[in-house]
Amino acid sequence: QVQLVESGGGSVQAGGSLRLSCGISGGAFSRYHVGWFRQAPGKEREFVAGISWTLSTTWYADSVKGRFTISRDISKNTVYLQMNSLKPEETAVYYCAADYSGYDATPRVAGRYDYWGQGTQVTVSS
Repeated sequence: QVQLVESGGGSVQAGGSLRLSCGISGGAFSRYHVGWFRQAPGKEREFVAGISWTLSTTWYADSVKGRFTISRDISKNTVYLQMNSLKPEETAVYYCAADYSGYDATPRVAGRYDYWGQGTQVTVSS
């Protein structure tokens, strides 16, 4: 059974930083990618960043390039999302997700991910 647990969310002022963590249990040997998504009230879930579990290749949504950094620690089975220069419009619930199918080299679509965490709230005030 694969489980993902996010942590590190909270409230921050615009321009501030937060680091989210995603602890993953189960299925390490068949895991292809891990991604971060976010969903604001009344909006669709959107891709934020992704990382290849074995190659550590990364890819980002254009809106966060240069400000967010995704990384992973294999020994801790954890993926991180460092978020800098946060904006109020980035207030959302942030989710991590794991891809065990590997259909895409750099999956950006929620449907390509097989397991999801419960989410962590990030609130950015102006």
